[in-house]
Amino acid sequence: MLARLRRGRLLHPAGRSFSGEVFVWGVPAPTGVRLLDEPGRYPATVRLSKGVPTPAGWPDVLGLAVRLHRPSGRPFDLLVSSSAAAPLLRHLPLPRRRFAGTYSSIMSYRSARQRLWFAALADPESPDLGCDLTELTASARADAPRLLLAVASALGPWQLFGQVTLGDQLGAREDTALAYDPVGNAPEDLCLAGPLRWLREYSYRGSRRARKASAQSGGSTGVTV
Repeated sequence: MLARLRRGRLLHPAGRSFSGEVFVWGVPAPTGVRLLDEPGRYPATVRLSKGVPTPAGWPDVLGLAVRLHRPSGRPFDLLVSSSAAAPLLRHLPLPRRRFAGTYSSIMSYRSARQRLWFAALADPESPDLGCDLTELTASARADAPRLLLAVASALGPWQLFGQVTLGDQLGAREDTALAYDPVGNAPEDLCLAGPLRWLREYSYRGSRRARKASAQSGGSTGVTV
């Protein structure tokens, strides 16, 4: 209903989308998930956004969405929100001002071996992403900012397995059309878990329906357009 009244996204309506690349070098301790364990390079569509949104420069729950385009099969839609890095706090959204920092999947994923949490972490060697959407756009235009990708068990440390690099900004029409599905768009050996899975599936499905978008709408590469 809210998405229909707003005629746009129910969740994270204000953001910027970019073409990008995900480079996976592999998890030091294998997880049993091929996409994480085996090295590879993948084209990606990346969106950074503000949750409410609050005025420019104010704290907000920030979001990072990465669509990893695989050569075959569905894409992998990884959605993470600003959070703390500590094990007991990585499950809670944390408002902040700057786009560089820790993002966590909040909810876990289930593999054949264990439950896993994903994160995107600040890359100390990357250009700064800024503290509002204007600065974010300028940073991406000037260079190719990066975030590091990591995975962890419930109480274990983050294990770096790759990085995501931002490329050219996508147009407003393509950003509007872009629709992520963290429940349906996952590798075959990984699925979103937890008691709130149904709520996330329902909210994203409702937002897509209100915008007349499919679970693979938007993006700049492959069959997901």
